Formats: sequence, structure tokens, C-alpha cells
Amino acid sequence: MFSHVMVGTNDLERARSFYDALLGTLGAPAGWLDRHRIFWRTPTGVFAVSNPINGEPATVGNGSTVGFACQSPEQVDAWHASGVANGGSSCEEPPGVREGTTGRLYLAYLRDPDGNKLCAMHRLPKA
Repeated sequence: MFSHVMVGTNDLERARSFYDALLGTLGAPAGWLDRHRIFWRTPTGVFAVSNPINGEPATVGNGSTVGFACQSPEQVDAWHASGVANGGSSCEEPPGVREGTTGRLYLAYLRDPDGNKLCAMHRLPKA
């Protein structure tokens, strides 16, 4: 359904450092710069950060969350720890199991250095 997801940043180099570390925990190679954007490509999708083209400051989308699929609870924990260690901030509840109508999920939430809300998710097997 999606070709890519892009969020805004006010500091490309800070965003590159943060996302290289964060997405590296998911096996993504280092991002590459294309003018005013940085892209991380994987076989399952593309994530990017960009300075706003209109020249205005980047702002966060209130109510927006970008979710990243993980292979295990341990990968979720590594993702979260990497994000916090590289300038992000934990938000929501601590990483852990959440029960919902779609089943049991192991989730972690962060805000990147620009304030964009991110989530790492692993779907747990049905009990």
C-alpha cells in the first residue's frame, strides 16, 4: 500500500545519526543523502527524513505515529534503547506487552529528536 514514509526534520545530520542507529537495530543500512532528504531503503519499505521543501520549520503531526515491524521482543527493546541512547525520548508506557483487539503486541514508543512519534511492534504468538 505504501511506497514510503517521510517525516520532517530541522537538522539532517542529527536525524541521520539518530536514524542510522535506530534503524540499524532493524537491519537497515545507513541512510543516503539526496539534496535535502535522507533515505533508508530495505526490501520491505523506505523511510525518509526531509527538511521541509517550503522552507518553514518542520513540525510534528499531532496524532501521527510511524510504526516499525520487529522480529522479536528483544529487537523491540534494542530499537528503544538505541533511540534513547541517540537523542530520542521514551514516551507512552515502558516497552512491553499490550493486549488489544488485534491480539497481544510487544510495543515500544519513542519521540525522535524533532518530536516525531515512533513505535516498534512485534506481534506475539496467540496463546
